[in-house]
Amino acid sequence: MKILYTLLIATFALSVQAQGVSFDGQADLQKIAALQAEIASLGADHCEVPCGIYGDSLRVALMYEHISTIEKAMTQINEISASAQPNYNQLVRWVVNKETHAEEIQHIVSQYFLHQRIKLPSADADGKMLSAYGKKLGQLHQLLVYSMKSKQTTDVSYIERLKETLHNFEHSYFGAHK
Repeated sequence: MKILYTLLIATFALSVQAQGVSFDGQADLQKIAALQAEIASLGADHCEVPCGIYGDSLRVALMYEHISTIEKAMTQINEISASAQPNYNQLVRWVVNKETHAEEIQHIVSQYFLHQRIKLPSADADGKMLSAYGKKLGQLHQLLVYSMKSKQTTDVSYIERLKETLHNFEHSYFGAHK
């Protein structure tokens, strides 16, 4: 996998040079090496293959980023809609953007956390384990609902609910997964 990342970074560097962008040899190579190391540390995207490589904190960070994008889209939609002569092309772009990022949150919650990471407790699990499981399921369900609501409206109160719920999930999840 690291070879693939190295080739990807090298191809990028060569394409930047080919486009006439200045390339400061050693300094840029160091930046590329740092980027390569960061990308390699992220692991691969997941597809339900039990590879054992997971980027839980990356997925949480992505959800925070999606929430920020949804918030920006809501603000832009509200501003464009309130203008005397709304630019409907931009309005449509922001609506599509908002919905796409809400769907990305739903995908991460469902495909990544619910399908792969939150494990059903064993039959002999104690009450504490069952309670923790139920709490995580409830928080993930709330994230799905608030993501859906953010698609339906431009009410920024759903942004705060998303942030708070994600924060709470992050603490309950990582408290159990060190």
